[in-house]
Amino acid sequence: MISIYLTKAKKTATLKPVHLPQSKKIIMSVETRLLIRSGQKCELCNSTESVGLYAAPPQTANTDENCIIACNKCQAQLDKKEELDSKHWVCLTETMWSEVAAVQVIAWRMLNRLRNESWAADNLDMLYLDDEKLVWAKATGDHENDAAVDLHKDSNGTVLQNGDTIVLTKSLDVKGSSLNAKLGTTVKNIRLVENNTEQIEGKIEGQIIVILTKYVRKII
Repeated sequence: MISIYLTKAKKTATLKPVHLPQSKKIIMSVETRLLIRSGQKCELCNSTESVGLYAAPPQTANTDENCIIACNKCQAQLDKKEELDSKHWVCLTETMWSEVAAVQVIAWRMLNRLRNESWAADNLDMLYLDDEKLVWAKATGDHENDAAVDLHKDSNGTVLQNGDTIVLTKSLDVKGSSLNAKLGTTVKNIRLVENNTEQIEGKIEGQIIVILTKYVRKII
């Protein structure tokens, strides 16, 4: 006698996509998406300290393609707000091979600025950019510059930054005003004058005046 056992076929559940109303969708910012992409590290030097969004100029809008995550040190040197530290940029030996277009473009520019260093020149020879990326990389003219950086400096050669506090090293007459800014006057929260490293702006007795950097000393 043959016994036959019938088994019930297992039902396979089909998962249907859930469509949330627009108000319920999570919309991530460019910076959030790039932090995920980079693992919350600088995409140039791999630092995890003080990282944020940086758009490779020139740009009219921030997108995933033209932005990277970069640390404060990299950003300051990219924007020429800090002396160029060639040892710091040896990191490009590895990160220039990134698949991110903006990283490639920035690496090409920085290697050009450091081209007098043998390691930078060697890597520049190996770094290939297609025509579109090369046009983007050359757009700022940074590749024509060297490692020298023009910075706002006080009378002692100390680098000045926006928001610094300085003291006058000479009494100054303000043109078109009866104001006399005396030697030793403290000026807080200064602002650097763009495109002129010899001038800063500061408020003295309620008036915002332009002050020559050679007549100030930074209070540290």
